[in-house]
Amino acid sequence: MTFLTRRATLIALALSTALAVPGFASAAEITVFAASSLKTALDAIAGDWEKATGNRVVISYDSSAKLAKQIQEGAPADLFISASKQWMDTLADAKLIKAESRKTILGNTLILVAADKAAAKVEIAKGFDLAGLVGDSKLAMGLVESVPAGQYGKEALTHLGVWDAVSPSVAQADNVRAALKLVETGEAAYGIVYGSDAVSDDKVAVVGTFPEDSHKLIVYPAAVTASSTVPEAQAFLDDLSSDAAGAIFAAQGFIVLK
Repeated sequence: MTFLTRRATLIALALSTALAVPGFASAAEITVFAASSLKTALDAIAGDWEKATGNRVVISYDSSAKLAKQIQEGAPADLFISASKQWMDTLADAKLIKAESRKTILGNTLILVAADKAAAKVEIAKGFDLAGLVGDSKLAMGLVESVPAGQYGKEALTHLGVWDAVSPSVAQADNVRAALKLVETGEAAYGIVYGSDAVSDDKVAVVGTFPEDSHKLIVYPAAVTASSTVPEAQAFLDDLSSDAAGAIFAAQGFIVLK
């Protein structure tokens, strides 16, 4: 037997053995578009699901607004997880999601973080002097007209009567993780992000939590896209409501909704 013949035989044997393993031939790949605030928790959950099923999860993270617009433009996604009801409603109105698959899986809180680890706690209430706190520096936020964290933040600051005073100091970022990064690097003295963003982050200090009644309820709806032809997308969505996934989300500061 020549070297080439022996090599071909070994390759054929390896392939036949692999195909004999249950699930190998039917392994699927699903593409998930998810709000950037989900990254740490969702990466861990996806990794566990891949090991358990043999399937592959490819996740694209960005602001819910950008991801929703990409789906509107025909981007190939199987599952969309938004940090805002608004952007899921936008896709639902355009019939770009499978309505029966839609579920709200998580909640979150809105917090104020500081670059100075020794920064004092702040009482976030009507008329609090946020502009005075920020001073000559910047207040980092997601884009206030489209990024959910920025929208919630502007809504809260407006409700508390401080938006007009602090708005000239606002540094807007493409998504909430980018806003957090501005605070981490000291480019902004303060930032408005989600409670989950500050979990295990030792580079910033959490100095206050915005009152729940100062902004709309922060929820994360998820749904299979109308264009998806991969059954495993629904299976992964169902897994996000499992006890194991819930434990990971809770550990990362999310509010698990059942």
